[in-house]
Amino acid sequence: MVALAPMSDGVHNRQRGPFQADQLRSGDPYELSQGHPIFCAPTGRDGTGPNGLGFAVLDSDPAVINAGVDTGIKLADDTLRAPDVAVNFRAGAGTWAESAPLALEYAGRGQDEADLKVKIRELLGAGTRWVWVVRLVGPRRVEVHSPDAAVRVAGEDETLEAPGVLALPVPVRALFERDAAHEVTLRNLLAAKGYANLDALREEGREEGREEGREEGAASGRLEGLCTALRETFAARSWSMSEAQAALVAACRDPATLTTWITRVITAAEPDAVFEVVTAPR
Repeated sequence: MVALAPMSDGVHNRQRGPFQADQLRSGDPYELSQGHPIFCAPTGRDGTGPNGLGFAVLDSDPAVINAGVDTGIKLADDTLRAPDVAVNFRAGAGTWAESAPLALEYAGRGQDEADLKVKIRELLGAGTRWVWVVRLVGPRRVEVHSPDAAVRVAGEDETLEAPGVLALPVPVRALFERDAAHEVTLRNLLAAKGYANLDALREEGREEGREEGREEGAASGRLEGLCTALRETFAARSWSMSEAQAALVAACRDPATLTTWITRVITAAEPDAVFEVVTAPR
């Protein structure tokens, strides 16, 4: 996000401004820093795509409760900040959220670095545990800011973690590249359903197919065994099935009906009586 702050010099030793967070409405193009308005300009083309990728990657993590883009977070009565992505933000009583343990900022061309420093300091001072600044200018990297450690810079081949907020590590590359972001988002969605990866999902599908095949095979074997038993019982009585009766037996897919016919062969006076008043085979 590009922030233009004509009333802010990026330090906190100035007088507080006159504005309060509750004076702003959702959609107003301003943030507030100690009562001073900061105009938030439209996002440049180098940042608009990555912003969406970062949201998808973080929002899909199995441990994430919610995530938002440009979520207004009221850090104090006169301070309202809107990170590019806020993770697990806590709703406040009014319009604005009250806190978020993880915030993501994309810094592209035209970034007001002085205000970014103030914004990071204000977020961390209000309880945010990590602020990840994704640098879109120069070598791909992410700066990890936290209140109790020096700034860490992670290169594009490294991963980021947020214990207690995210369940899975985030490859830095996924915050820049569309394909990498999609892969991580898919990984996260699968993990939320209990799958380690796409191969695990495929293997479950194959196993279900094999199980269905085994069940179908067992059912088919049972039916064939009953048909054989019926024919043998006929033969034991020295009876022969007519073509119509043989076709009826072969077409029957109901074990209960076949069992009934076998029982009737034992007591019937003639072959035709075996098949009398029997529901059509299913």
